[in-house]
This record gives sequence, structure tokens and C-alpha cells, in this order.
Amino acid sequence: MKSKVISTLMAFIMLFSFPGMAFADDGDPNIDGGGGGMGDGTSTDSWTPGMDGVRVSIVNVDTGAVMGTPIDYTNKGPSPEYHFEKKSKIHYRSGAVLSPVTSTYQCKKPSPAMPIIISNSGKNNIEAVKRYFCSEYVANMIALDYGISFETLTSGKYKLLLEPIAYFKFQGKQVAMTAHEAALYDQQLSGGLRSTMVSLSHKNLPLAMFLERPDLGFPVFSGNTAGRQSNDTIIASLGLGTVTYTELEELPEPSEYDVVYRVNTEVITAVTLNASKEINPDAPATVTFNVMGRTYTMSNIVIPEGESQVVWCKWITPAAEQAVTVTVSTNKGYLSDNRINANIVDLSQNPPPDPKADDRNDSFRAVSPPSNTQKISARWTVWWARWHPNWVWISVWVRHYYSDGTSYRCDHGYWQDQGWYDFFTDIYTASLTAESKIKPDSKAPTASGNTMKSGYGVNNTVTSGFTTNAPASHVTGAQTAISWFPEFGYNTYWRLLDLINRGYSSRLEFTQNLYSTYDQRVHFVPVWYPNGEYNVYTWLLDAWTPAGMLSMDLNNSVDIQGSVFDDWHIGPKR
Repeated sequence: MKSKVISTLMAFIMLFSFPGMAFADDGDPNIDGGGGGMGDGTSTDSWTPGMDGVRVSIVNVDTGAVMGTPIDYTNKGPSPEYHFEKKSKIHYRSGAVLSPVTSTYQCKKPSPAMPIIISNSGKNNIEAVKRYFCSEYVANMIALDYGISFETLTSGKYKLLLEPIAYFKFQGKQVAMTAHEAALYDQQLSGGLRSTMVSLSHKNLPLAMFLERPDLGFPVFSGNTAGRQSNDTIIASLGLGTVTYTELEELPEPSEYDVVYRVNTEVITAVTLNASKEINPDAPATVTFNVMGRTYTMSNIVIPEGESQVVWCKWITPAAEQAVTVTVSTNKGYLSDNRINANIVDLSQNPPPDPKADDRNDSFRAVSPPSNTQKISARWTVWWARWHPNWVWISVWVRHYYSDGTSYRCDHGYWQDQGWYDFFTDIYTASLTAESKIKPDSKAPTASGNTMKSGYGVNNTVTSGFTTNAPASHVTGAQTAISWFPEFGYNTYWRLLDLINRGYSSRLEFTQNLYSTYDQRVHFVPVWYPNGEYNVYTWLLDAWTPAGMLSMDLNNSVDIQGSVFDDWHIGPKR
């Protein structure tokens, strides 16, 4: 059964609005949003973008009652030191009060991951958010987590109430709050939350979601979508969205793989370690990666309270295609991921077929070369700490007595270092440069410079330059290059290049051609290829850093004038 999803859904904070943005063709969006930038915070009061989630409540359309206990979904692994009993905006409207708790925070990590919920940079994707919460896959997930059937949830008798959640540090403690809870808590503190966290608690968090049409007894918000809001306004009309299921949009199921690597390649697998409490040199963190029976350890990790750092291992993928699971554990803090499913692929399996002298392609039309997502630079940081001594005299007063019974007091104290650790970061960078050089093969006898006839072969030499200030344990040079060709529309077939020189200044060339009489590292230009530019597109990749893989698009060409048949000479018959 297909049904229509009417989303009274969320308006996400942006630095600008998106007038006229459409929902699905058969949908009825109710979307608006606001917000703006935030400061950097302090050592005791701060929020990191991405530390967000959504509280989901199932509401009976007829009675307005909330079914069971709301569920909190987040892509992260927060460990707040205190939070509040899970109640919805409807519960609080009906008279419920804030109930702080310090027990373990219960939440679920959705799959696929949610889009950004709270942003201070305008980078959230409204279309992705609408598709996510209005999708059949997510509806199935929520129904399963609530213990009800998918058919019941989507019968039209229920709708979802969504409330954004922020995970942040307040007064030196990690906390979790919805917008409604933050407003109620600020009232209890007589403005104490607003005074330090106003850009989050009273702007970006409440403006992350609000209604365009009245729903569930809550009004439309029509105020300033870029300004700080009062507690009364937040409680009345901010920090909520609704989803009514009447037709479901399909969302592709998540891939079973988190990352794809190439066979026999040196790679960096990285996750983020978060510190809810200070991790210092007295008791540093150790992160352990288990890969194919081998253990890789990153130790002596230090991170100040409330901060995070990328952690990684460097390993070589197997020589054969297979699935590999990397598990990650730590003795301190919490990780962004504890399990990474990697797909190891072999790209050498799809070279072009043997070209023939009588091949034709009368309908050929040249197309522009493609492009992949390039990343030619990366930046990452590593924390370190240094002891800051602070010597304090500890007095120990002792009474001494004279023989006549009189006494005096003497300080037998001592100096004690009551210092602390100061934290610093080492900033590392890496950048990639490269060139692809396409030239006529040495077996093309009539080639001149960069001009040649069709039917002969071309060589491709890719040279790369990898520059970094990081230790070798952090990075790899470029190791893989793949070329696509214009006669196939840069599709269907490709050639994998051999890594001739490994390292920061790597060199790669075509693998030896199976159809070359002389085993040349060559690709044959089809004999029918028309005069003009013959452009080879190459994607250079597998230059790894803790901040991800660097890659580049490369293009280079030769000029085709004539064909191999022009070099044939037919002599007289004797």
C-alpha cells in the first residue's frame, strides 16, 4: 500500500531561507526554519555541531495522547551526566514537571543515519530530512522500536511528534535537553542557562523545528526566525514537528558496508574518540582496532573534557575481494563507531575488450569526461598535554610544650603541587597534486609529438606529489589510478594503473595490455575514432589521512589525425 506523507515537519536552522522549495510530487510539506551562527563556547559551557538528536513520540490522532515512552534517536553516542525523564511537549503541556535523572541515558542509533538536525552553518539538507522522516524504511524502524506493527503506525490513526535534542556541556557537565526542557530549566535557573548558552538553547535548538500549520494543539510560529527566543515562545510554539502517514516515500535501505577499499592497498581507518571527562597523561586513553585477526593500538591519547579527537589505524587490505569487519574499542571516553564494515574490491576485472581492425561505430558522439568528488587537502589535530605546576603550602600546625607547661605552635607543613594539565593541539595537514600524461605509444611509428593516428596505442603516466607535516604513521601517498575512455562514453570499461613507484611521489602506469604483441603498457585507440582530441579521464585515489582519503580528477589527451590504415602500403603483385 502506498500512502501520502503529510509532513507538518521541521524547519531547520539556516542562515537563509529556501522559498519555493518543493516536497515530493505527492507530498504536502509544512516546513520553515531559522537560526544563525554560534560562538565557540567556554571550558564549562559549549556545544559541538553534530551532537544532536530527535525525540520521537507516537501520538493518537483522535485523543492527542502519547503512546508509551518517547524514544531518543541520535547518530552519536552521548553519555550525559544528567538529563530529564523522557517526556514530550504534550506531557509538559498537560502539567508534567522536569524530573532530572543521572542514570544511564537511553537512546537508539538509527540506521541509516539521520541528516543534521541542529546546525549553526546552514549546511543541513531539508530535502534529505523530509525524505528521511517520511520514508517507509524509517517508519518501519520506529514501529519496530516501539513494538507495534508497521500497519498500525501508518494506518492514519497515529502521527509522529518530533523534538530536536541537543547534547552539550553546561556548568562543566554533559547534559541532554529538548528545546522545551531547556526553556523550563532556564526558568528554574532564573535565566542561568540562557546567560551562557543562549545561541544554542534559545535560538538554534528551538528554531531547528517548528510548524507552518497548527497541529496537535500547537500554534504556528510566526516570529523572527533568526533571533533569540523567549522561554514562553519556545514552550508555546518552538522545537517540534509532526509527521502524518498517509503515503510513504521510499528510502533506499542502507548499504551493509560503511567504506569501500581496494585490494592490496594501505589504508587509514579512523573514528572519533569523545571525552565526557578529562583524559590526561596520568590515565591516558588507548584505542584498539581489530582487523582480520590483527590488533592495532593507538595509545597515550589525551583529550580535554568535552572535546574529541580522531583516532585511527593504518593497515593493508587483503589481496582478494572480501568483506572485512573492523571492530574498535577504548578504555576511556566513547567512540563515534565501534564497528566498521568494509568492502574490499578488485578493480582489475573490467578492462576493455580486444579492439579489431574492422570495428565501427558510426553513431559515436563525443561526451564530456566525468568528474568524481575531489578532495585534495585535509586537516586534523592531535591533543597533547603539559603539566601546569601550582605549588601550594599545606600547613600542619603542631603544638610543642616547654618543661614549665607552656606551649607554642609550630607549622610543620609542606609544599604540594596542586597544578593541572594544560592542553594543546598539534595541527597536521596534507595536500595532493598530480598530473596525467597521455602520449603516443613507442610502437606508433608515425606519431609526431602529441599527434598520432587512430588504431595505435597510448600510454598514461600519472605522477603524484603528496605533501604533509604529519608522521608517516598518519598518512599514505596516492596508490590507485583508474582511467576511462571516450569511445565508451567514459563508462562500461576502465583500465587500472600499476603502482610503479610507491610513496609520497608515486608513479602509476597502465597495466600491461593482454592484447599487445609486445606486452606494452598501452591502451589502443579504436581505428574508427574520428579526428580531434582523444581525452583520457583518470581518477587518482587512495592517498589516506586520518581526515579521509585524498583524490583528484585528471584529464590529458592526444590529437588524432588519420588512422593506422593511412600507414599501409599496397605494393604491386608480382
